[in-house]
Amino acid sequence: MASDEEKRLVQEMLMLVRQYPRYGYRFIWAKLRQQGWQINRKRVYRLWHREGLKVPQKQHKRRRLGHSDNSCVRRKAEHKDHVWTWDFIHDRTVDGRPLKWLSIVDEYTRECLALEVERGITSRRVVDVLAELFRIRGVPKHIRSDNGSEFIAEAIRRWLGLAGVETLYVAPASPWENGYAESFHSRLRSELTDGEEFASLAEAKHLADAWRLEYNHRRPHSSLGYRTPAEFAAGCAAASATAAPPLQQRHSRRQTRPGFGSPTNCAADGGCTQAAMRPPGVWLRRGS
Repeated sequence: MASDEEKRLVQEMLMLVRQYPRYGYRFIWAKLRQQGWQINRKRVYRLWHREGLKVPQKQHKRRRLGHSDNSCVRRKAEHKDHVWTWDFIHDRTVDGRPLKWLSIVDEYTRECLALEVERGITSRRVVDVLAELFRIRGVPKHIRSDNGSEFIAEAIRRWLGLAGVETLYVAPASPWENGYAESFHSRLRSELTDGEEFASLAEAKHLADAWRLEYNHRRPHSSLGYRTPAEFAAGCAAASATAAPPLQQRHSRRQTRPGFGSPTNCAADGGCTQAAMRPPGVWLRRGS
């Protein structure tokens, strides 16, 4: 049975290992000597192995994903559901507990497609939100984001790849390259989070839903000719339906899988034409 003195020694060793994770037993022995422990190196070596300690393997430097070619300036959204952007911001309730906000915005129509707030948002929760949006609205061509750990998580990247969505990672430490997300969050902070003290998570959720409704359906947007995002998006959809050829109109119910919408190609003035690309999940009957 270890003596009290040895127990204190082991505790001090473990504390030093946490403080200096790249130190081996020789350096830990030297630090113990600095602290006044009269101990030889062999004893530290024995205790080191008994506790299962080891220096972690050398860490490989992580190369950040993303580059400036994926910025919102160089790769602009050309129509509705062409490029979505997403990002997180953080806040707290009055008791000091964290709030994490996830926003997803259509860069072309400026619609806020989702505004989720939780104490924490896992990769699984992000996938659930995206899956519901894909079911209701359809699958975008691209999703733009920064290099945050949530966005480069292997599970999310793999899931988006299977869905046929190309991820556009902007250059590291370049928030201006994801300008639509930055602009949206500036409005969110100015109009909601900076002026509210959230008493609870439930209150934050309620106010988030109310603000998203206001933003999409009542708040005019200068870049959309002072139309609301929902009004602008509806104009795109109406123009697309008008321009649809008879064949597509005749088979529209049969040729589109439930939960997938047809993307549209919208002009900057709000006029729209049918997108040239085939929507995800849409097949024409052979010979049609």
